[in-house]
Amino acid sequence: MPRRLWMVGLSSLLATACSSSPGTQPPLAPCTATSGGQVSLGIAAYSVIDPTQTAGCAVFPANPAGTTIEYLVVPQSASSIPDDSQAFKLGGNPLAAPPAPGAPLAGRSVAQQFDLRLRLAEREFAAQLPRPLLAPPRAPALVTPVDSGHVRTFKVCNTLSCDPRKPTTLSTVTATALKVGTHIAIFVDNAAPQPGLTDSDLNNLRTVFDTRLYETDTLAFGGESDIDNNGMVIVLMTGKVNALVTSAQCSSPTGGYVAGFFFGADLITTPPFATGNAGEIFYSIVPDPSGTLSCQHSVSAVTQLVPVTFVHEFQHMISFNQHFLVRSNFPEDLWLNEGLSHYAEENGGRTFLPDTATFCRYAFGDLYNSAQYFTAPQNYFLVDTAGIGGLANRGAYWLFVRYLVDQVGATLGSADSVTRRLDGTALIGAANVTNATGGTAFPTVLARWALANYVSDLPGFTAPPELQYVTWKFRSDYQTMKTACGAFFPTGNLPSQFPLTPSVVDGSAALAGMLRAGSGSYYRLQQGASAPGFTLLFSNSAGGALRTTLVPRLNVIRLQ
Repeated sequence: MPRRLWMVGLSSLLATACSSSPGTQPPLAPCTATSGGQVSLGIAAYSVIDPTQTAGCAVFPANPAGTTIEYLVVPQSASSIPDDSQAFKLGGNPLAAPPAPGAPLAGRSVAQQFDLRLRLAEREFAAQLPRPLLAPPRAPALVTPVDSGHVRTFKVCNTLSCDPRKPTTLSTVTATALKVGTHIAIFVDNAAPQPGLTDSDLNNLRTVFDTRLYETDTLAFGGESDIDNNGMVIVLMTGKVNALVTSAQCSSPTGGYVAGFFFGADLITTPPFATGNAGEIFYSIVPDPSGTLSCQHSVSAVTQLVPVTFVHEFQHMISFNQHFLVRSNFPEDLWLNEGLSHYAEENGGRTFLPDTATFCRYAFGDLYNSAQYFTAPQNYFLVDTAGIGGLANRGAYWLFVRYLVDQVGATLGSADSVTRRLDGTALIGAANVTNATGGTAFPTVLARWALANYVSDLPGFTAPPELQYVTWKFRSDYQTMKTACGAFFPTGNLPSQFPLTPSVVDGSAALAGMLRAGSGSYYRLQQGASAPGFTLLFSNSAGGALRTTLVPRLNVIRLQ
């Protein structure tokens, strides 16, 4: 299968996430029956306990019934600080040492590393540039038509460490506009390997870009800029993208390739942060069946893969315009920016339904990534920069945006209204999420999302509406999509069973782990018939209070 954004990757670009030491504060006192954090829940009711307000305590009443009570317990960090983490203990007994802070998590493919590099560079440049007063207007009177056959030169990244401040990381490419639509102009590198895309192939790409994906993304996220006043988004298909990786990297099980990208430096006109292109450009690979530039890419693979990459990267282009150029603020936080772009893939794919085969190409990566996250959510950040790009991290980003859209869409009137609110604002990160939900505090949204991940479609259980995904029923949809997409993605298929399987514990549990910003650990806590009440102490690894900046939460919902 094509190796794109969901491939397992290479070593990290950045150091792994930092974490805090437990500190020297005294141990928390043992919990008693009268401590704070009292839990009294009926079936399907839930409680979110802030251990910094209850001296770490959660107090569960006796079970007078003749049947077992079961709770889902999720210790979570609701921190809005990227990469924030701290070791924790849950229970009162001596515990084994928790995992080492900052231990390496999942690796990233070449494409994921490059994507991270570009997004980090955009934020770095934005921090050093004077804020634009207003994005250049899209004035029809100023539009210069880009006719088919028009030849121009571009500066294109020639290395994964691309930086316009280092001219040697950019190469000059001469390309010709071979297909021009209403919104899209497709330029092809004059030096691209031959034979390449046929006239029919180019017509099909223009159609899907121009009449479907462009409209889908602009409806969902808002408008892109038009700093070159040509009324177009340029799709530049060039072998320089192919050559960003070697054939050895490309064919490696832990490597991969860059299928395409957007770089905000194209929309910056201030040296030395500008590429000099001064226009809206999406870069993509070209067909190279003989592997003359790097690894082999057939015509059919390129025509299937590039549109999926375009709809993802076009969201980044719109986001950069809406946050930085229009509203003079920083680009969106990396984790939320990526979540929106992965949502764009699924959203674009839905426009092809009931064509399941095409939908698979757009949505499969998101589902695959989400399954990686559900397998061990406690190991990955939601709110992060250092882990961005790993499969499971990207799965978390997509799941969170998908949940937001499902929850807020009905209130705002449509799914597009939610994503347009997220992109069309000067707010970023946690503040943006709170604004998009109409004022719901970020920790509250995170707690509900964490519970929804398990109980949304739990058999025999009716989850509260705010703890549900609407669009996906993952316990059945993984198998449905596994069957539908297996012919297209046989080497990276989906699980047949829902992979989030909490450990089963009782009230004497002695648990330890690592809290990572946005994510949590999952436990099914069972209390036998006629069992007495019990307490849980939620502390750092030394038994002291968890940091308030970590925003620790103990989320509890009664399952039976």
